[in-house]
Amino acid sequence: MFYSFIIPVYNRPDEIDELLQSLVLQTYEKEFEIVIVEDGSLIDSRNIVKKYDDRLTISYFYKSNSGPGDSRNYGMKKARGNYFIILDSDCILPPQYLSTVDYYLAEDFVHCFGGPDKALESFSNIQKAINFSMTSFLTTGGIRGSSERIGKFQPRSFNMGISAEAFIRSGGFGKIHPGEDPDLTIRLWNLGFETELFPNAFVYHKRRIDWGKFYRQVRKFGKARPILNQRYPAYSKITYWFPLIFTAGLLVSTLFIFFGNLYFITGYFIYFFIIFVLAIKQEKSLLIGFLSIIAVLVQFFGYGIGFAKSNFVLNVLQKTPEEGMPEMFFK
Repeated sequence: MFYSFIIPVYNRPDEIDELLQSLVLQTYEKEFEIVIVEDGSLIDSRNIVKKYDDRLTISYFYKSNSGPGDSRNYGMKKARGNYFIILDSDCILPPQYLSTVDYYLAEDFVHCFGGPDKALESFSNIQKAINFSMTSFLTTGGIRGSSERIGKFQPRSFNMGISAEAFIRSGGFGKIHPGEDPDLTIRLWNLGFETELFPNAFVYHKRRIDWGKFYRQVRKFGKARPILNQRYPAYSKITYWFPLIFTAGLLVSTLFIFFGNLYFITGYFIYFFIIFVLAIKQEKSLLIGFLSIIAVLVQFFGYGIGFAKSNFVLNVLQKTPEEGMPEMFFK
């Protein structure tokens, strides 16, 4: 394979610097290329990219802002490779990353793969807590790459590979954001392509967010899911309702406390205690254990509220996604 890394960036030159430095350190011995797509940034990374001209095969393109999905498509059209690896700009790669991807594809080729994400020791405590919440089997069920005990794996574009053939036949990412990742995956499945999880091909994902940004992010994730369920009803699952059910159940259980009923809230206390213990075990930090409980609450409440609003717009108001939630689509 000839690999092309496709990296859209928006106002994040410092992140690109860290990511390119990690690409310099790759142990993979064959040539690969990097395609940076600047998505209409006001603070561009042109000078950062120039620093690596003599160490990496790298190209840089600046275009008007059209969103991450369209920017990835733009980069894949410009790339020379026959296999594209898509990364977010806030990722850092371990040295063995590309060698690991190449090993998996040589052993059992697949036209689309996804890998998990982890937290570096240097990440902030909030970043580590959010990383735990987003990757734990107890919160997301392994859908983001933390487990192989799932059905068909849906890669996420912070760490995703797709062959040139699959890109051409599918047309790449759509205009919805977020939600462009599962949208592309389902279209690939419908075209007969398979997807797989490469569990050892992980990246360090910084998740450049505080609590407010995290809430807004997961709320948009929740709003995207009913749109995808409407587009692809065959792939709708009852598990997508769990964050909303969890949120409603917690609110009702809290209300019951005022009537002297502690039965229902006890289950939530047990669940959060397990989260607390597992986060401490993983991160070796009591503080991150507490912060992980906050992260799970923010994640479930944000996703659940977004999911409820989207269902109301689509199924009660009977509006189209573009009409009822224009903020979910790039033109």
